[in-house]
Amino acid sequence: MACLTSLATDSASFNGRVVVAEGHPVIAGALSWLLREQGYTVATVADRRELFASLSTHTPDVVLLDGDVVERDSALLGELRSDQRWHDIRVIVTAPWGDLEEGSTALPWGADDCVSKPFRVPELLGRVRTQLRASSQLRAARSALRDTAAELERTRVHAASNRRLVDILHEVTGELSASEIYRLLAQRVARSLNITHCSVVLARSSDEKGTVAAAAEDPSVQDLEIALSAYPEIGAALETDRPVLVADARVHPLFESTREQLAREGRSSDVRSIATVPFTVDRWRSGVLFMRTSVGERGLTMDDVEFADVVIRAAVAAVRQAQAIESTRAENRRLEALATTDPLTRVLNRRALLDRLTSEVDRARRFNSSLTLLLIDVDHFKQINDTTGHLAGDAVLRQLGALLEDAVRKVDVVARYGGEEFVVILPETASEGGIIFAERLRERIQSQSWNVTSDRAVHLTVSIGVATFPSPRVATTEDFFARADEALYRAKSGGRNQVRI
Repeated sequence: MACLTSLATDSASFNGRVVVAEGHPVIAGALSWLLREQGYTVATVADRRELFASLSTHTPDVVLLDGDVVERDSALLGELRSDQRWHDIRVIVTAPWGDLEEGSTALPWGADDCVSKPFRVPELLGRVRTQLRASSQLRAARSALRDTAAELERTRVHAASNRRLVDILHEVTGELSASEIYRLLAQRVARSLNITHCSVVLARSSDEKGTVAAAAEDPSVQDLEIALSAYPEIGAALETDRPVLVADARVHPLFESTREQLAREGRSSDVRSIATVPFTVDRWRSGVLFMRTSVGERGLTMDDVEFADVVIRAAVAAVRQAQAIESTRAENRRLEALATTDPLTRVLNRRALLDRLTSEVDRARRFNSSLTLLLIDVDHFKQINDTTGHLAGDAVLRQLGALLEDAVRKVDVVARYGGEEFVVILPETASEGGIIFAERLRERIQSQSWNVTSDRAVHLTVSIGVATFPSPRVATTEDFFARADEALYRAKSGGRNQVRI
């Protein structure tokens, strides 16, 4: 208890709600007191009924679940994970250290992490903080996704209203990228107004150069840089944020210096009329719709400018919609990565591992191929934490995850199984190939120097259990893991730093 007292005054970096599911009242009370001292909101429950009653009342961020309860009630975690309301709750299972150290107890599916008993306070608080941080990130990502989706819906409604104004709006306000919208805009305006030159130029009033994003007269033009000093009509539109119509470029004052320059060079201009319609996408991006006719063609009028202004406003709404769609897709990708990635090592987490392994077993069964699983455990990892600190231990785990990712093929899968255990799935690999790879991996880890601080390094060894599908006593995913776990136990019992099947 003195150890608890010495660390209980450390301030938490953020608040969170934790449910302690512990049947022993003394342990539950000590854990509750310790976590409250860290600034967390804590509720304690003693059994299944109290746990689900608490979850139904206030959804927590983390559940600290007694491993004895899980062992007695094997359906508890399955029921917890099957309810959509509690799908994102982070679950830390507690179990005796000896069970975890020797690998004799397979950790239950549905748990996100484990912590050993008797509790080592720095480890316990570190794992709670890690899971709370993951929960906070996931919650923030979901909130941002909802806000983005709402903005996307408002943008779609606005774009749909604009599309009714003119026929061509249907094309430029579809779910296209910004560059595709600019290209369609230039082409359709040129066709509708029966002119040969129509471009989208991206620039701001303070810029010296602009970028031609699309040109109706030359579909190959994209991101062509131009000097704005040669286009005073573009500069005027950007500066005033109003359309500029040059009905006759041969007499308009904007082009007096241009006409003088051409006269000195003995050349003449074939430009008859020009119109520039400014637009703003956001505070970083703006530009003009640039239209031009040549001598012999009709001159541009205010009716043309007004038509172009209506179209460009709808196109801008479509560009914003395209950006909102891309933002939503990017947020979905980030959210998916957050939900499937271990926050410390950045490899797949246990939940994603189960999904991938189930898929790979189904594929191996369907195509009658082999599948090998490596269960990797760092030898004497507790000594690293005890002698160099938990931050150093975390650094080692991050480096090990990166090494495994670098060592495998693109089709292979690397995941953190829990604590200092990792899993590698090797599709299309029989037992012999899996053993060769595991030995090569073991030797590489043993020979590498692992940096834990700026001036200190440690050396590691690992024990690896190998299992292959199909093989006797492997009918399910759970069987597959059980065989690898048995092999890992033999490797550790036989002296560690070895591969066993």
